[in-house]
Amino acid sequence: MEGEDQSMVDAPNGFDESHGAPAGGQEGFVNSAKNDVNIEMDGSEVSENTDEPIRMMMRRRGLLPTGCCYDDRMKLHANADFGPTPHHPEDPRRIEEIMKMFKKGGLVFTGLDSELLDILRETPTKYMWRIPARPATKQEICTVHTPGHFDWVQSLSEMSTKELRVLSHNLDQGRSSLYVGGMSYEAALLSAGGCIETCKNVASGQVKNAFAIIRPPGHHAEYDTPMGFCLFNNVPIAAKVCQGEYPDICRKILILDWDVHHGNGVQNMFYEDPNVLYVSLHVYENGNFYPGKPDNPMIPDGDIDKVGEGRGQGRNVNIGWPSQGMGDGEYLAAFQKIVMPIAQEFSPDMVIISAGFDAADGDELGGCFVTPPCYAHMTASLMTLAAGKVAVCLEGGYNLKAISNSALAVARTLMGEPPPKMDLPPINKEAARLLARVQAVQAPFWECMRPGIINVREIGDSAHRLHDITRSHQRQLLSEKFSMIPLFIQREYLYKSFENQVLATPGIQANRRVLFVIHDPPELKAMPDIIDNTVDLQNGFVLDGVTSYIEWATKNNFGVIDANIPHYITHPEDMDAYVPRATEKTLQRQIQELVCYIWDNYLQLSDVEELFIVGVGNAYLGVKVLLTNRDSKDRIAGVVNFVTGNLRPIKSETDTELSSWYKQNSLVFVTNDHACWSDPDLTKKVMKKRFGGVIKSPVTGLSQMMEEHAKQAFQFITERCSEGRSGNTTQDEM
Repeated sequence: MEGEDQSMVDAPNGFDESHGAPAGGQEGFVNSAKNDVNIEMDGSEVSENTDEPIRMMMRRRGLLPTGCCYDDRMKLHANADFGPTPHHPEDPRRIEEIMKMFKKGGLVFTGLDSELLDILRETPTKYMWRIPARPATKQEICTVHTPGHFDWVQSLSEMSTKELRVLSHNLDQGRSSLYVGGMSYEAALLSAGGCIETCKNVASGQVKNAFAIIRPPGHHAEYDTPMGFCLFNNVPIAAKVCQGEYPDICRKILILDWDVHHGNGVQNMFYEDPNVLYVSLHVYENGNFYPGKPDNPMIPDGDIDKVGEGRGQGRNVNIGWPSQGMGDGEYLAAFQKIVMPIAQEFSPDMVIISAGFDAADGDELGGCFVTPPCYAHMTASLMTLAAGKVAVCLEGGYNLKAISNSALAVARTLMGEPPPKMDLPPINKEAARLLARVQAVQAPFWECMRPGIINVREIGDSAHRLHDITRSHQRQLLSEKFSMIPLFIQREYLYKSFENQVLATPGIQANRRVLFVIHDPPELKAMPDIIDNTVDLQNGFVLDGVTSYIEWATKNNFGVIDANIPHYITHPEDMDAYVPRATEKTLQRQIQELVCYIWDNYLQLSDVEELFIVGVGNAYLGVKVLLTNRDSKDRIAGVVNFVTGNLRPIKSETDTELSSWYKQNSLVFVTNDHACWSDPDLTKKVMKKRFGGVIKSPVTGLSQMMEEHAKQAFQFITERCSEGRSGNTTQDEM
């Protein structure tokens, strides 16, 4: 419906000239009123007798329309520091492109005035209803900002072009990241005022929900400082005004911020407020992603442990993604696991969405991949709260196509269209771990977050982590059955980290044959109670496939070194119930130090003639670091690996025959469900010599593989002991 726009008469909640700026910039809407529906037409067209039934009809909740606030004058905020490349991400065209998309999508009325009466009677919710923008007052803005901050923004309108250019150049750097122009003050007033009127119309029930297409954005502006493209913080201003004007029906407000950048200003304005729940989904990247960490360490940033203070504890929920690249799966998982449970428990009177669309697929600044259908689904979820009172207020988003398509999907959902069907992609593993950590952080404040969460501080000093108990049991078992004892490690750091983790049979340095086992901790399996999800000890199982290999080795006169590589090394100061596994970088460093120490101080100096290495799980990385960091292959008779995770190539720039040797002298059993078997190209790749003698196992899981291939592994080792080995080969790469 892209007809020529018709001029519309302002509704009673339209522009108030007492605010000091001329009316204008309103396009193509059905007009809504502040207290009643009031379409002003010629008296011959609409009489009081026909208007009253329309008003009564529109009061019915099911027929309330969706509102929309837009004003062309907000495009007047532009960068005074123009140059040969004047483009800036916060482009004035952002709001214009969204409005064009709304018109193109048929959401905004563009027909003749004479058609309005029939529309009101027959399809009153077919189009969005205009909520006119007006300048916010100083009193409204100072509900969250200081008078000094207001005066600074106001002073922009009195500066010369030269002064504004210099100021923009100075501000558009570092954390400030801001530009200003001659009309920035006026546009910022309209942006804040439009946000206020949008939220007031939703709070008072004049519209069922609404979308404010406003700029400049607001969520980075602090109470006394503009920053991040933001002058006034629109959403907090509107929230405070609504709480003040409608204390009985708008006391508790949820602000959901899905802008890719953390809304530092919104967080800090409500950090101690028990009646405003602020939830932010953003890229945190350990504080390296904008807005980053404040210069003052006492000011909270966007990390997940920032939960509010005083009476506001638990009213601040940060879901700070560890990296860019998040998409539909991560965002919908966050809604399912964190956002909606907490929001439902909070039970807000109104929901305000700080709707930045820079996490949208196609926005290079955000670097994420959220699609319009995902935005629609998130909106639909939030519409189940607060009796559907949802106000969407534009924040960031800098790809014009992405922001327009995403906003259209949100607006259509507000107007009642069901979200489109979508296939949910798998969630990023690091994102899943992040959500588990957020749940643990928020558990003390929300009942819905507590299931499955353990409070280590409440348990006290009597608590012990199960992996430490399991290793103690292993040590006792191996000591009783095979007389194995801890291998002395002289380096203090290694000793403290791997105390009781490395065991050896007596007289290991005198053994001619040695089996060196480098393995992950035993696998833990448990069957929880189906009613309360508790796990009794008799329903938990420890799967340890290593012991049978040690038993075979000792019966066949092998010395054994058993190196258990824990996923995490316990520290006395650890107070988190959930501790993630060591990163790949940390794991490699720890294994390299340990394995090379054992080689340098025991194996290399011993009488061993036939050394066999067994690598199990992620710890089989130890095989790689030993072969690539020490000239050891001539002392090693064979390698047996069991792999469920990353397949690790073994090659050396200094030893060109290492890969060929590894191919000829290894068995590498790979779990049946490994990703390499699902792709023919990957399957072909892992059969190359640098990955060793790869064999597809018919079973899954480390313990199952070790049991399944025990005879094959033992035969492989036995044959090499009896026949000897020729050492180097030059077989061509397969």
